[in-house]
Amino acid sequence: MSRIPLIKLNNETTIPSIGLGVYQMPDNSSTEKSIEFALKSGYRHIDTAMIYNNERAVGKAVNSGVVPRKQIFVTSKVWNTDHGYDQAIKAFNATLNRLNLEYLDLYLIHWPVMGKRKETWKALETLYDEGKCKAIGVSNYMTHHLDELLSLCKVVPAVNQIELHPFIYGSRKQVVEMCERNNIVPVAYSPLTKGVKLKEPSLVKLASKYKKNTVQILLRWGVQHNFVVIPKSSVTSRIAENLQIFDFELNTDDMNYLDNMNEDLATGWDPSDAK
Repeated sequence: MSRIPLIKLNNETTIPSIGLGVYQMPDNSSTEKSIEFALKSGYRHIDTAMIYNNERAVGKAVNSGVVPRKQIFVTSKVWNTDHGYDQAIKAFNATLNRLNLEYLDLYLIHWPVMGKRKETWKALETLYDEGKCKAIGVSNYMTHHLDELLSLCKVVPAVNQIELHPFIYGSRKQVVEMCERNNIVPVAYSPLTKGVKLKEPSLVKLASKYKKNTVQILLRWGVQHNFVVIPKSSVTSRIAENLQIFDFELNTDDMNYLDNMNEDLATGWDPSDAK
């Protein structure tokens, strides 16, 4: 039985508060083994995307029987080249085929491509209405993208997956608060700053205080904000360590301290200026 807390989405389905990200992991047996290890360790949430080019390996691990399919939350995403209504439907079906699954738990618009994202969202609403995915959402949407979507959508997105960690939180607080007002769950990708800040002295000091490592401090900060965190790792020891965040709690002062460490640090794409 997994001990990972669940977060209720706006359509009453639930999402595990921590997942395994598989960005840049190869489409081969090594990725299958990493995911199977994660499932054995208690993970129930796997986050992939068409552009990661590893959906087949993800599907094989999900279908391995390590954990029943119905207990696993699988996310994938429609890429920029597949925007538009018909193309997004086609892309979803191709993703489902590569994964060899009957349905997805969550399907996201990966990036807010100007001029086509409205039709793409309509396609996701169709897929949701047909029961092909249990929830739909977006990724890399800032406040102006959400404003546009909320003005036209029939189905409010269940999540918004954006880069979130203490070193970008200040500049992302407005979009986080907008998500919370509209019952959209923030999903934090790159919650570990892609390793850039793991030796930050203030983090090291906090880790020592709580007898944890800096990775666990960053992940704990995210879950205490009620974000879903999706750290990426293929190393079994780190996959296991990343789960060890539910046996301690950061106090209010330390949470406030972390909240105010903003450096506008975007370690990947920054969608702030995307039209």
